[in-house]
Amino acid sequence: MNIGLAYDMARFEEKALLQAARRLGHTVSLIHVPNKEFWVTKPDSMSYDFIFQRCVSYYRAVSSTIVFERNNIPVVNSLNVIRDCEDKLLTTARLSAAGVDVPDTAVAFRREPALNASRRLGYPVVVKPIYGSWGRMIARAPDEETLQDIIELRENMQSPYIKIHYLQRYVDKPGRDIRAYYVWGDVPVAIYRVSGNWKTNTALGGKAEPAPITDELREIVIKSGEALGGGVLGIDLMESPDGRLLVSEINAIVEFRNTVRATGYDLAGKIVEETVRVMRR
Repeated sequence: MNIGLAYDMARFEEKALLQAARRLGHTVSLIHVPNKEFWVTKPDSMSYDFIFQRCVSYYRAVSSTIVFERNNIPVVNSLNVIRDCEDKLLTTARLSAAGVDVPDTAVAFRREPALNASRRLGYPVVVKPIYGSWGRMIARAPDEETLQDIIELRENMQSPYIKIHYLQRYVDKPGRDIRAYYVWGDVPVAIYRVSGNWKTNTALGGKAEPAPITDELREIVIKSGEALGGGVLGIDLMESPDGRLLVSEINAIVEFRNTVRATGYDLAGKIVEETVRVMRR
């Protein structure tokens, strides 16, 4: 197949996908999004069977995907999936509506409703921006005084989305969380992200270790992936003290370098093989 790979930074993941696709006999064209013109009102001469969207920048990913799809080229992941996974509020709403276990969550737009919601959630609470990744701008408030300070800081920031107070009950997880991969209805590999910090992201120093794919994990990951539109996703889960698996976030342009290093699993090859299979239907 003739595959496009759209990117803005050439990381491990982009190189691995490129190598896997070529190893499997496909033609791959690199699309460096920052250096390309994108015409919205004129048909483009692009001719790909599909494009892997791999831009680190959310806005580059969304904008270039709009143009690719305007030219009737399938994109993995699609515009709707990228957009919906980026918005934590929308992701949580979709998951909850699909019957997936998520942490108790509330949203408020001013200080007093945020404080009222947090009292009902019970401290500690976690305050997140509705957009963002790598654990940035996420804060834990053990009590109301701390939460007041966090909200005051957020309400004096310029970005309007920071003033949307997305609040979750803190989950006392066992020093780790789980990153599992959804690839077109399959769950091929998962890792624990282990850390002494309450934020266990590998971007913040969490250590990746292989995790077993239990029947329970597989079921919740598949249900979560389908709720957000399918494709190729990274799904983050937490183990609650009562033994439940709770989904915290879903990533539509997923990183997997640490997963490959920890497990040895050829995830890039799996992604290419399964995507080609789906596109040939």
